Amino acid sequence: MTRRLEGTVALVTGASSGIGHATALELAREGASVALVGRREDRLKALAAQISGAGGKALVVPADVTDDQAAATAVERTVESLGRLDTVVNNAGLMLLGPVPGADPAEWRRMIDINLMGLMYTSLAAAPHLVQAAADGPRQVADIVNVGSLSGRNAYAMQAAYCATKFGVGAFSEALRQELAKRHVRVCVVEPGSVDTELRSHNSDAVQQQLAAAIGGIERLRSEDVAESIGFVVTRPRHVAVAEVLVRPTEQV
Repeated sequence: MTRRLEGTVALVTGASSGIGHATALELAREGASVALVGRREDRLKALAAQISGAGGKALVVPADVTDDQAAATAVERTVESLGRLDTVVNNAGLMLLGPVPGADPAEWRRMIDINLMGLMYTSLAAAPHLVQAAADGPRQVADIVNVGSLSGRNAYAMQAAYCATKFGVGAFSEALRQELAKRHVRVCVVEPGSVDTELRSHNSDAVQQQLAAAIGGIERLRSEDVAESIGFVVTRPRHVAVAEVLVRPTEQV
């Protein structure tokens, strides 16, 4: 099978688990060298070993992208070590749910910092390298994929702050797409519905029970399902830009 990303370099944030982990594997299977960015270095090393064991190439980059300098350094380390940067997947995220009355503003700030600002910092640092890759790279195109959410399209009770961050991801992505389109840097927002990851586990037991009751007994998406959608986006021909992908479980209404 043709490895459609052969000779390119990808950077994935939040690569230590869930969608980020699965996406790193997907891009490596397509031939990309992958920089694995996240805070849990032990998990990143295990993933790098898995990629290397399958014949791929991975770089472990421990970083907290909520710090603008750390995000910039992660991008620079990637370019210095792997030679270029063609694809960025901004996946790092946090979901802390609950009603607005009585909420802890510190939790709101954490979500804004991770879900939105970290994504923006990484995109800012990566943009010049992506423009360069589109100009002289093997595929003559580059990609930013931002992982949003169904909660970035529809607002839900108990998710006010989380929805605000994900609506922001959508707006930032579309504006950035317009800025970079003429330079053949494509920007896409991928918006998953309910995915079976550890994202929900950051909430209290009571909130998790409410989530389970709201979703019901449906079969949730797997991380691999979202990763395959991201793989589809970044392997399109140069003249095809997929700007938005909404993927949800079949039974989710």
